[in-house]
Amino acid sequence: MGHGHDHGVASAAVGSASGRYVRRLALAIGLGLVTFVTQLAVGLSTSSLALLSDSAHVFTDVFGVAMALVAILVARRGVRHADRSYGMYRGEVLAALFNAVLLFAVAGWVLYEAIGRLAEPPEVPGLPVTLVAVVGLVMNVTALLLLRRGAGDSLNVRGAYLEVMADMLGSLGVLASGLVTLVFGWRYADPLIGVGIGLFVLPRAYNLGKQSLRILFQHAPIDLNVAEIGSTLETLAGVGHVHDLHVWTLTSGMEVASAHVAIEDDADPDTVLASAQRLLADRFDLHHATLQIEHKGTAEHCERMSW
Repeated sequence: MGHGHDHGVASAAVGSASGRYVRRLALAIGLGLVTFVTQLAVGLSTSSLALLSDSAHVFTDVFGVAMALVAILVARRGVRHADRSYGMYRGEVLAALFNAVLLFAVAGWVLYEAIGRLAEPPEVPGLPVTLVAVVGLVMNVTALLLLRRGAGDSLNVRGAYLEVMADMLGSLGVLASGLVTLVFGWRYADPLIGVGIGLFVLPRAYNLGKQSLRILFQHAPIDLNVAEIGSTLETLAGVGHVHDLHVWTLTSGMEVASAHVAIEDDADPDTVLASAQRLLADRFDLHHATLQIEHKGTAEHCERMSW
C-alpha cells in the first residue's frame, strides 16, 4: 500500500556522531605522541622502568585513538559508494571493540608487571620521573577535555576517551610514585599504584566491549523498548496492528527502525505514514524509519520471516 522512510534533518546534516570530533581526535593523538616521546627519551636516559613501562602504555593508547580516527575517515569515504548502502560506519564500532580488547590487554599487562614488582620492587629515580609525569599529566588532561563531549555522543570517541583517561591515570600513578620515592624512598609505591590503575581500567574496558557487541549483533539500543515502540504506534488513529518491527544501531548516533504497519480499511495511508514517522522521530528519536503500510485485511497474508 505505502512505503516511506524519514532521515531527519539533524541526522542528515550531521551523519555519524563520531564525525564531529575528527579534529579533536587528531589533537589528542598529537598530545599523546608528545607524551610518548618525552617518556621514552627520559626513560632510556635514566633507565627508569616506570617511565619505560608507562611509555609503552601511552603508545598503545595513542595507537587506539589513531585507530578510532582512521575508522571515522574510512566510514566517511564509504558513504560515497552506491553499493555500500549503509556506508562503512560499522568500522567505527569495530574500532571501539578493538579498543576494548586493547584496554583489556594493557590492564592485564599492568597488573602482571605490578605483581612482579611487589615481589622485587625496582629502584625508581624520583626527580626525572616526577618532572616527566607532570608533562604527561598536562597533555592527558588537555586531551581528555578535548574528547569529553564526544565521549557522550559516540561509542568510538568514548573508546578513545577511555584510552586517554587510562593514560592520565598512568601519569598520575607515575607522578605519585615519583614523589613518594623522591621524598620517602619507598619502592612499593609504583607497583601498588599499578594495581589500582589496572583495576580501574578493566570494568570500563568491559562496558565498552559490551556496548560494541550489542551494536554488531544488531540488538536494539539499550535506551529503547521495542515493545513500547510497537504498542505506541498501534495507538495512532487508523492503525490496526504493527508487526515485523526491528530497531538497531548502525553506529553511535545513527539508530534505524523498520516495521510493517497494518491500517484500517478506511484509513488514509499517507496520513498514517506521516503520523508514524513523526511519532518515531519526536518520541523515540528515530529519524531513519522505514515503514511499510498495509491494509489490515491484506496484512494477514503478509509473509513473516522466521527470524
